[in-house]
Amino acid sequence: MQYKEIVSVTGMPGLYQLVSSKSDGIIIRTLDGENTRFISSRSHNFTPLESIEVFTIDENIPLSDVFKAMQEQETDTPVVNPKSKKEIDAYFEKVFPSLDRERVYTSDMKKMLKWYPLLKEHNLLQFEEDGEKTGEKKE
Repeated sequence: MQYKEIVSVTGMPGLYQLVSSKSDGIIIRTLDGENTRFISSRSHNFTPLESIEVFTIDENIPLSDVFKAMQEQETDTPVVNPKSKKEIDAYFEKVFPSLDRERVYTSDMKKMLKWYPLLKEHNLLQFEEDGEKTGEKKE
């Protein structure tokens, strides 16, 4: 599975695999492959992880770069699920200090903290040397 196949759906928690698209919506599957369902584009918006960029002090970067930094520093700074804004800010200050705190909201950082363990659990955090994301799932 590649990052362009992993989508976030508004109004639904977690991440999903894009199976197919139709004129009036998409068919998604849970990352564990257990459930497949149709989601109407009238009720939901869909965003592939590959297209999400994060604001930094210098320029926008792909979301995968933040996940890569989280993975690289996991031993020094464990990925936690903090509840307070102060804990979340402190975590990202250590892991990715160049995030633009005025444009990256706490809710966005919470999503990153929820998505990271989900991607890790399903073995979707592989990165190639040239910076491209493979996200190949081993079955």
